[in-house]
Amino acid sequence: MPRKGRWQELRRHLAWGQGQDLHDIASLDWPSVRSDIEANLYSELEPLPVEVENLGSLVQSKPSGPVTTKLKWDAISAEDFERLLFNIIADASDYTNPKWLMHTNAPDRGRDISAERVTSDTLSGTKNQRVIIQAKHWQNKSVGVQEVSEAVAQVALWEPPRVHVLVIATSGRFTSDAVAWIEKHNDAGRQPHIEMWPDSHLELLLAQRPHLIAEFNLR
Repeated sequence: MPRKGRWQELRRHLAWGQGQDLHDIASLDWPSVRSDIEANLYSELEPLPVEVENLGSLVQSKPSGPVTTKLKWDAISAEDFERLLFNIIADASDYTNPKWLMHTNAPDRGRDISAERVTSDTLSGTKNQRVIIQAKHWQNKSVGVQEVSEAVAQVALWEPPRVHVLVIATSGRFTSDAVAWIEKHNDAGRQPHIEMWPDSHLELLLAQRPHLIAEFNLR
């Protein structure tokens, strides 16, 4: 073991065994020696201890599902955020005809991305729903009731064709009042149906698409 710490001093103080020696061991010698010991507990090629008794049993259980991690949303611009959403939609097998409609800084923004959601039923066949995705790349502000109600009011300007689903996607969160407003709106069966895509939901979607995380340098 490479010894860069106060090994000689430690041996000397242990041999003398006086009160001051104990003080020096605790405050000077041991912290220095401990670093050497901990640095050499495991080599780069040595397996690290894990809490699973049998890794074979873990493999046989075939664990599945994405693991989400916090992403660096501040690393992308508002335009990049919209482009990221467009790529998520384009990558989804049950969405067709994705379109990036508006410029990021357009004064009449609202319908940033549109697509058709395809749902299949073995008995009644295939159904297409028009979906509008509104992007809000907000880091320091949550989406509130005003932003949601304004988006719903704008839907009438985008029809026909009919808008079935309005998705509000944000790199932040929603206020509690906005969540309650949306839940009441949907529970009453009003159109369009509103879906909330906060940062946690987007991180779940991107965990299934690691190539997009890498492309946008989000980690």
